[in-house]
Amino acid sequence: MNICVFLSAADLDERYTRPAREFAELIGKGGHTLVWGGSESGLMKVVADGVQEAGGRLIGVSVEFLRSKARANADEMVIAKDLAERKALLLARSDAVVIMVGGTGTLDEATEILELKKHGHHTKPVVLLNAAGFYDGLKQQFQRMEDEGFLPLPLTELVFFAEDGAGAMAYLEESAGIR
Repeated sequence: MNICVFLSAADLDERYTRPAREFAELIGKGGHTLVWGGSESGLMKVVADGVQEAGGRLIGVSVEFLRSKARANADEMVIAKDLAERKALLLARSDAVVIMVGGTGTLDEATEILELKKHGHHTKPVVLLNAAGFYDGLKQQFQRMEDEGFLPLPLTELVFFAEDGAGAMAYLEESAGIR
C-alpha cells in the first residue's frame, strides 16, 4: 500500500515523535511505501528515517521553493511547481491518507483531502492520528458539523480517528482487505 502521510516539518518533542516513529516502523515492516512531502527536517525526517530503517520505500513530493530541503536518498522524489500541485500529486500517488500532527499546512492538506472525499473525488481511507490528543478539538468540531447537518455523509465514512499507530494501520489494512 502507498500510504500518504501529511505531517509537520517542525522539530517536536517525544509525545509526537514517538507515535510517528512507531507508525513509520509499521509502514516499513508491513512492506508499504511512505508517500510524503519529501522533507529532510522535523517530523517528516523522523517518519522517513523510520520507514527506511524498517525496510519500506519512500516516495517524496516536494515543492520547488523547498527543493533544498528534499531528502536526497528517497527512492523517488518529485518536485511540484506549487503547493496545490503537490497536494494533488500526493493524493494521486497514494492508496490511503494518514494525517499526523502539524500546523497550518497540515491542516490545509487535511481539509482539502476530506473535502475531496466528501464530494466523491476519491474513496481512499483517511485517518487522523490523534497523538497525545492533538486532534481532540478538531474531532469535537467535526462531530458538531455532523450533528448540525453540515456533512452530507456520516463522519465515520469521512475520517477515522486513531489514538495510536497500531490502530491507524489496522484500519488501513482492513480497508484495503489486507486483514
